[in-house]
Amino acid sequence: MSCKFPSCLKRSFSLYLVWVAALVTVSPLHTAEELPPPRTHYLGRKIAQTMSYHGAPWLIRPERQQEENCTLMLKHLGIQSGVKVCDMGCGNGFYSLRLAKLVGQEGQVWAVDIQPEMLTLLRARAAKAEIDNIHPVLGTVADPQLPPGSIDVILCVDVYHEFSHPGRMLRAMRESLAPNGVVVLVEYREEDPEVPIKPLHKMSKKQVSKELEHNGFQLVREYDGLPWQHMMFFGVKADIEQR
Repeated sequence: MSCKFPSCLKRSFSLYLVWVAALVTVSPLHTAEELPPPRTHYLGRKIAQTMSYHGAPWLIRPERQQEENCTLMLKHLGIQSGVKVCDMGCGNGFYSLRLAKLVGQEGQVWAVDIQPEMLTLLRARAAKAEIDNIHPVLGTVADPQLPPGSIDVILCVDVYHEFSHPGRMLRAMRESLAPNGVVVLVEYREEDPEVPIKPLHKMSKKQVSKELEHNGFQLVREYDGLPWQHMMFFGVKADIEQR
């Protein structure tokens, strides 16, 4: 076939890029499923909107330690070296980087977010800190794309109340837990009017328990010593029926 060199080169290079893109595309861990529309309410609670990546600087604000006592929360989380942890709704990695240090080189952190921009920020912060045991994962609104039966702790800090498909997410999280694994919800206390957070971004203990128990979990312990938040640990019910 005869052609002018520049146009052939351009066409060949375009085909090459398509071939390379096919090679580097990462397939999702789970097959995509057709989803119903996002919920606006769940079990009597209005669902809050997801915080945009434009608000990421707020997650690493200097005042956060004083306001929430993050160090105390991590202490009571009880993470041991070598475990597998998921930072659900990791944002720009405020907790992911801390968890990576706690689990050590023998452990792993899955950092899940539905916004690729957040994961870009996370990667930059991890690279700067020379941390290499974090796996950034682009989840979906219904599936965090975690490996089944392998995660020891799923930490959800101020994120569960934003899930648009809470039942499906909880099912996927439940299936990803290792034996004796736990989901830990840290949520701003709705019962306390002094907590300076918008009402939609707060949850009561009663509501948290209602939703988790409805989806096959049971409360195994809790910690009430944080300044603004509940900290509730849930394991899988022994007689759970797959929903």
